[in-house]
Amino acid sequence: MEWQEWGTAITRWAHIFAGILWIGQTWYFTWLDLQFEDTEANPGGKVWMVHSGGFYLVDKIKVPSPMPKTLHWFRWEAMMTAITGVILLYLVYFAGGLMVDAAGNEMSLGTSVGLSLGVMVVGWLIYDLLWISPLEKKPVVGAVVCYVLMVWLAWYLTQRIAGRPAFLLVAAVLGTLMVNNVWFRIIPAQRAMIADRIAGREPEPGLATRAKNRSKHNTFIIMPVLFLMISNHFPTVTYGADNNWLVFAVVTLLAWATVPFLRRR
Repeated sequence: MEWQEWGTAITRWAHIFAGILWIGQTWYFTWLDLQFEDTEANPGGKVWMVHSGGFYLVDKIKVPSPMPKTLHWFRWEAMMTAITGVILLYLVYFAGGLMVDAAGNEMSLGTSVGLSLGVMVVGWLIYDLLWISPLEKKPVVGAVVCYVLMVWLAWYLTQRIAGRPAFLLVAAVLGTLMVNNVWFRIIPAQRAMIADRIAGREPEPGLATRAKNRSKHNTFIIMPVLFLMISNHFPTVTYGADNNWLVFAVVTLLAWATVPFLRRR
């Protein structure tokens, strides 16, 4: 039991650290992208920064030409967050006896795994299909549709399993969207742009737009994920509330309202 406790503690430690790196980079680069505006106050659209005893001049180009020998990719932070999250899901919920239904009965390992994989896979497929459809050009409508689906998922799960694992599974679905955005939409789009440049072709403009939009999505998705992750510390007002799914819905809206302000700071 001590080894299991140590395993959980170390995995949670790694999960939090990887998440900090990933979330920090996501927010930093989305903030940076907003600063590259050619205005009177910022001629040329370059960004001057100061940090850790040095000054940095940052510029933005669509695709480098010629290609540099060294290109830094940011993707393993997302993968490590996902891997440690899955391990924690098993250690804390599946092996820890916290996967219980709405009546308080412990769920079998097969049922727990099936439900978890099902909502994560279906959640990603629905989200991805929505954002590669014509809805991609209507971001406000798309955001409303996704919000309604997310709240419905929270309501559905809280009607069938206990509040704590229900909140955790909603977080797992949203986290799956985030990591899949990085590995299946953002990184492949960037690789395709580089391949076009190396082959002497002009990169497709839509690739950069789609990658940028998915990165922007992640800055919004992380807000409810963080709330769900800390909810187990405040059971009476979150997953233990009578209308816990409604608490989630309201907090998500309030959090999303702050994102446009925070992304510019």
